[in-house]
Amino acid sequence: MDFLLALKRPPLVLGVDPRPDLHGPEPLTHLRRYALALFEALAGRLAAVKFQLAFFEALGPEGMALLVELASAARVMGLPVIFDGKRGDIGSTAEAYAEAYLRRFPGSALTANPYLGLDALAPFFRAAGQSGGAVFVLAKTSNPGSGFLQDLPVAGRPLYLHLAEALAREGEALREGPWSRVGMVVGATYPEAVKAVREVAPSAPLLLPGIGAQGGSPLKGRGLLLAASRALFYPGGRPDLEEARKAAEALLALVE
Repeated sequence: MDFLLALKRPPLVLGVDPRPDLHGPEPLTHLRRYALALFEALAGRLAAVKFQLAFFEALGPEGMALLVELASAARVMGLPVIFDGKRGDIGSTAEAYAEAYLRRFPGSALTANPYLGLDALAPFFRAAGQSGGAVFVLAKTSNPGSGFLQDLPVAGRPLYLHLAEALAREGEALREGPWSRVGMVVGATYPEAVKAVREVAPSAPLLLPGIGAQGGSPLKGRGLLLAASRALFYPGGRPDLEEARKAAEALLALVE
């Protein structure tokens, strides 16, 4: 599997942020069954499945085992996988993160934090190129306080646009056809930022979180991956396959 195939699928990304308290007396057993059933039910409507690593890590060893099982199942179903861990470090530590989530799961993607600089991102880019995967680097995030650093004016433009330009240059070496393996995370809560990043990075896939519960709306455009977590995985605040199907159809109807 090559992650760039996700860009040929419907643009919706299912975010998996598991909350055991919503799954009854045997929460991990029910969570596993529900997630697998949901993947199968929505497979034809999805570009990818995005696993928020923190929620699995919080469940301890059983949670990490569940993560591997669900990620493997999604891949067997032909669904590209995004590991949302916002990893970032230097030297051998960055190499280890790249090994864990890109080389161990060929054709998958990982989110990464650029704060340590482009050299700290190089191991992720290298692993993505070798494994048929992708890296989504945080550019303009969906949270209200993101502007504290990301919007800082530098030479008359916000910092996140300077970062986007630098990532676009780095991504040219990993471009295959119209798309690069170096993508960016831009919150759907900031549609003008999505437009601005697309203008300076025409070949970068853009992962747009914040749709639904955070107030972001689906956006139309080439190479946009629309991530919805609570609105899809727990529609109405609870696990519900039928409501999840309806939610997916309603979101896709807005961008078709």
